[in-house]
Amino acid sequence: MQSPLPVRDGVNATRLRLPVEGPWTTAMDYMMHRWGHIDPQGIEDRFDAGEIVGEGGIPLSRTTKLEDHTFIWYYRTLPPETRIPVELNILHQDEHLLVVDKPHFLPTTPGGTYIQESALVRLRNQLNLPDLIPMHRLDRMTAGLLLLSTNPETRGKYQVLFEKRQLQKEYECVAAAEPAAGYAAVEYPVVVRNRMTKSRSYLLAEVIVGEPNAETRIERITTYDDGGRQRALYRLEPHSGKTHQLRVHMASLGLGILNDAFYPDLLDKAPDDYNKPLQLLARGVRFVDPITQEPVEYRSRLQLSHAPHTHQKT
Repeated sequence: MQSPLPVRDGVNATRLRLPVEGPWTTAMDYMMHRWGHIDPQGIEDRFDAGEIVGEGGIPLSRTTKLEDHTFIWYYRTLPPETRIPVELNILHQDEHLLVVDKPHFLPTTPGGTYIQESALVRLRNQLNLPDLIPMHRLDRMTAGLLLLSTNPETRGKYQVLFEKRQLQKEYECVAAAEPAAGYAAVEYPVVVRNRMTKSRSYLLAEVIVGEPNAETRIERITTYDDGGRQRALYRLEPHSGKTHQLRVHMASLGLGILNDAFYPDLLDKAPDDYNKPLQLLARGVRFVDPITQEPVEYRSRLQLSHAPHTHQKT
């Protein structure tokens, strides 16, 4: 459902579904029930200013009945955010597509404590593109290629590529050269297949019994000495897109990605250490452009901090 309010400061208006019934007489009563303990005066001021609207952009008042609207939209009051000390680099931009290098620590989309400090909001504001929408997501801790649609009229053509898995994605990561104690030796290339699930209420993705829905091809590119530790650079080719898939699949081989605070072991949450980024990079993507019908390939210009300078296959 399209919002009747435009994007403001790079952020979409928030949509709220009103309950069909309850002890509330008006829409404002319900909003007071939900958020009145935080900013009651702010809620009243928004209703008085006509900044809370229903379907068709109709402004609501303090007396608008609860049953008059199913959905309402409004702009949230955004708390101040500390700037994340990383920068986005634009690799390609045309009338349909924007391709950028997203750095580690920057989330793809607004959420939680990160609103203005997300790749999407930064780019909307920087490029004055309020209709910009990401075609996929990268974890906050993952760096590399991010593709965004700049044109709502052609967006669906690119979305089909992702829905039908008609793109070839390539990632790189750094991990130990050999599996941890207790894990079997690995013959490369290896394909990991299993069934993964991720609930909103639990931080980690889990492997469960059932028909596989996640698949990754893993190749060891080179092994090398990294400050006295034997590490390796790996190429990862996912054939599905489950949350945390690459991190889970590497950890399942006893090869947890360097600086991963989730897998194989969940560490206590600590402030971001910008000197220890997760060593996982979305390196490249290939597909047939649905507009030009020509094959295209985009490659990240970023480098993992613990990757070797030269890649010699072993």
